[in-house]
Amino acid sequence: MTILSAKGIHRSYGTREVLRGVDFAMDADARVGFVGRNGSGKSTLAKILAGIESADEGEVIRRQGLRIAYFAQEPSFESTSPLDAAMEGLVEWRAAMAEHEAATQILVSGEGDMDAALARQADAAARVEARGGWDKAHQAEAMLGHVGIHRLDASLDAMSGGERRRVALARCLLADPELAIMDEPTNHLDLDTVAWLERWLVERFRGALILVTHDRYLLDRVVTRTVEMNQGQAHSYEGGWGDYLEAKALREAHEDRVESNRRNFLRSELEWLRRNPKARTTKQKARVQRAEAALETRAPRREGTAAIEVGETRAGRSLLEAEELRVEVPGRVLVENFTATLRTGERFGILGPNGCGKTSLLRVLTELDAAAAGTVRVGKNTKVAYLEQTRSGLDDTASIFDNVAGDGGHVRLGDQELSVAAYLERFLFSRHEQRKKVADLSGGERARVALAKTLRSEANLVVLDEPTNDLDVDTLAALEQALLDFGGGVLVVTHDRWFLDRVATHLLVFEDSHVQLEVGNYADWAERKAAREASARELAAAAPTPEPKPKGKSKAEAKSDGKLTYAERIELEGLLEKVDAAETRVGELEAELASESFYALEREAQAERFAALETAKAEAEALALRWAELEEKAGG
Repeated sequence: MTILSAKGIHRSYGTREVLRGVDFAMDADARVGFVGRNGSGKSTLAKILAGIESADEGEVIRRQGLRIAYFAQEPSFESTSPLDAAMEGLVEWRAAMAEHEAATQILVSGEGDMDAALARQADAAARVEARGGWDKAHQAEAMLGHVGIHRLDASLDAMSGGERRRVALARCLLADPELAIMDEPTNHLDLDTVAWLERWLVERFRGALILVTHDRYLLDRVVTRTVEMNQGQAHSYEGGWGDYLEAKALREAHEDRVESNRRNFLRSELEWLRRNPKARTTKQKARVQRAEAALETRAPRREGTAAIEVGETRAGRSLLEAEELRVEVPGRVLVENFTATLRTGERFGILGPNGCGKTSLLRVLTELDAAAAGTVRVGKNTKVAYLEQTRSGLDDTASIFDNVAGDGGHVRLGDQELSVAAYLERFLFSRHEQRKKVADLSGGERARVALAKTLRSEANLVVLDEPTNDLDVDTLAALEQALLDFGGGVLVVTHDRWFLDRVATHLLVFEDSHVQLEVGNYADWAERKAAREASARELAAAAPTPEPKPKGKSKAEAKSDGKLTYAERIELEGLLEKVDAAETRVGELEAELASESFYALEREAQAERFAALETAKAEAEALALRWAELEEKAGG
């Protein structure tokens, strides 16, 4: 069943036409991925489908009442706290809760039309149940925890851009829409959270999905149809990223064969026409017309791809060494007792959750910051090219050209020397575009400028901190190939699993404050990790059940068991049963209020039942919050 369709969509920004008559349709169970170069119209089409922007021409038809949740690259919020912001998407649930509360207040006060108020309350209660039940706040807390937001009382205004995006992601998922449209949801997420999001979308999310993303693993495992935006048009392919690449290669090979045949035909026909000047007035006129039609046929247009190359200089065998390294920030040890050597030809990928210290480790290894303890030895001939995650090296007031040119008008890449203008063309900036101010660029364009500026320097150690954020898949593929061709060493922090699979020869994996050196790429490490976890589960299952500990313990013994005190452990043991009993009581009272016999009661008795229901709900909520608090404390 089609839930959304678009026909003849045109959209321009100034003189630039982004969408040129795009047609698109969406079924209720579809999972669609949008791919294409930065600026190809992916986000624009997503916004038009979501109703965030309007098309210049064409129409979008949405099924009546279709619930759409849109995840934007730059989210905005009405609330000030993460918990309230995450629940903003529950529009119908919040309306039903407000209606239930208003009806209940009338019934408790005993003033007004009791029958109408009771009907309103019952209707609102049914709508609350249909939209997920009464404990949405707990679901919101859990969802925020999954995406890495644990300070629920923090101010959104004080949060980083990445943290705000994770709150917006929780809001989108919690809304449980019939159609989710998500624009680059994996930016600023760590690998564990990306893997969790992938599982959620595959196993838990029931609605239709549009993903604008450069995460090729996510595309390959989640989507069932891939739409490529190219030259203002949308080309649809069945399957995920791998299927799309294969089908696109076949399509382009077919186009190349057709074009080759057209050129061969033209060559032979033009030669015939030159030999037969009278052909235009003979019965061969149809042949002439075929030649003219072939001449007017346009060759297939292909978008250019980035041609990235790293300026390389010679180096010794060892580029840098770390020994017994400790990295600290005020009040916290990020890295303890780290020893490793990076040699020429090795490419280290760095993995770990957000905030674990990946960037801090990079800065210490490259001697931008000092270590708290231990030593870092950078090779005598080591020259570093460093791409910062914040792209802070760019001057927003200057042009693309001036940002990359610096004090020099040429760039040396190996044995060749290029003008800065020709070098920037390799990064898909035309001569005209090179005069644009960096402040006016999109996130993807800024990323390409930062990459061009970083890689223009001759180096033998390339350090990249989250290089894949905002880059399109074609540029990512070009960067991957450039690093594979590069003869020096690479240190890269990224959450892009496909990137790590292609590039990494080793991984540095954060495990609390310890960093483990692993040989191989992401797939190798993930396979070993899964095997270790499976082995641990088997050992745990085979282990004999420990004897129960005696209940009588000293305070010191209770503290040594974990963070819970002895009294808290005893409280937790029986708390879940109390929660169940309280929720059962709420259900009983709600059933009583919904029964026909309730109407036979005196008004005072009805008011008493309403008051009892509110008290039971408050008690159930308090017990559930206490259970969640103790569970978190026990697990922490």
